[in-house]
Amino acid sequence: MALARGRCRLRYLLNRVNMTQAELGRRTGYSPQQVSNWVNDREKIPWDAALNIVYVLSCHMEDLYEIVNV
Repeated sequence: MALARGRCRLRYLLNRVNMTQAELGRRTGYSPQQVSNWVNDREKIPWDAALNIVYVLSCHMEDLYEIVNV
């Protein structure tokens, strides 16, 4: 059994801390369009961006995506 990244949970995490996508973009240095791409699963979050995001949101890397069995 292998594990893989499932759906992005960034929308849920932003709601939990009452932060907009634009605010996350400002605080991490990424464009609002880029954040939107991650939230809407058009792109996977790169490792370096994920590190910035978990720092800002005070969460764990594992929180960013659903974990699925493949």
